[in-house]
Amino acid sequence: MAGSKQISQVAIIGTGVIGASWAAQFLAKGLDVVATDIAPNAEASLRRFVDAAWPALDRLGLAPGASPMRLSFSADMAEAVKGADLVQENGPERIDFKKKLYGQLDELLPPDVIIASSSSGLTMSEIQSGCPNHPERCVIAHPFNPPHLVPLVEIVGGAKTSEETIRRASEFYRGLGKKTVRLHKEVPGHVANRLQAALAREVYYLVGEGVVSVADVDTAVCWGPGLRWGIMGQVLLNHLGGGQGGMEHFLQQFTAPMTAWWKVLGSPELTPELQQKLIDGIRAEVGSRSIDDLAAERDEVLLGLLELRNKADAEAAQSIRANRVA
Repeated sequence: MAGSKQISQVAIIGTGVIGASWAAQFLAKGLDVVATDIAPNAEASLRRFVDAAWPALDRLGLAPGASPMRLSFSADMAEAVKGADLVQENGPERIDFKKKLYGQLDELLPPDVIIASSSSGLTMSEIQSGCPNHPERCVIAHPFNPPHLVPLVEIVGGAKTSEETIRRASEFYRGLGKKTVRLHKEVPGHVANRLQAALAREVYYLVGEGVVSVADVDTAVCWGPGLRWGIMGQVLLNHLGGGQGGMEHFLQQFTAPMTAWWKVLGSPELTPELQQKLIDGIRAEVGSRSIDDLAAERDEVLLGLLELRNKADAEAAQSIRANRVA
């Protein structure tokens, strides 16, 4: 890959929920964004999303020059990617579609333009096989929904992705304030979705076996370990759970019971009956609240947590600097 130019203009391919959220994020960081989507009314829907997201982004802090006015739209993909320094692709999760798209982008883009996929499950090795000229500039940059609020981005290279692309992509997303994790091996679903799938499997099993209701299992997650997970990761919490002995003591104390539980974890079959049980249970839990009501509730609490964590991170960084000076 030639050069390492600064990324100041991003092309968004696909402006559904993820693409629109990415567009809002990039705009809030002072970048120029050109979006493309062939869906009817895509531009109007995108602009409505950005306008609705802007107060939250303003609350978290806008970069100098950030403005929704820096958003452009073109239904013609070739026009949209012209001049882009990075392409954020958010197309359907179909390998045939992705490979064809990447072949087209490979022809349209200079070799130093990164093509980053938001794919939640496909591997980059599969995707970049449709990119014959410069597969080294293709990388997975998988966000967590909604990308304009949730900081996580999973960086995954394919068999032909260069280390330079991994480095540039990681630096770019970290520069936006994202928390990046690099996967050193490709696995379906990456990391965070696999963790979600593991939890969902046991949640659905417990509901299906009649151990707990849908509402109560949601309460158990969000008012128990979920609160801690919003602060620290699993292994760090285990270290803390070991008391003064840390991780060593935790493993000595809990290896036997933990591995015993592993042996009896469920593997539910999502039969029509279990699916209906889950649907009926969530309807009872939600009551009269709409999807928009629930999303607003989620985002408001999420904003509060982000503000608190940003404050804590800033105070920790200040303390480290003070100790170095001393």
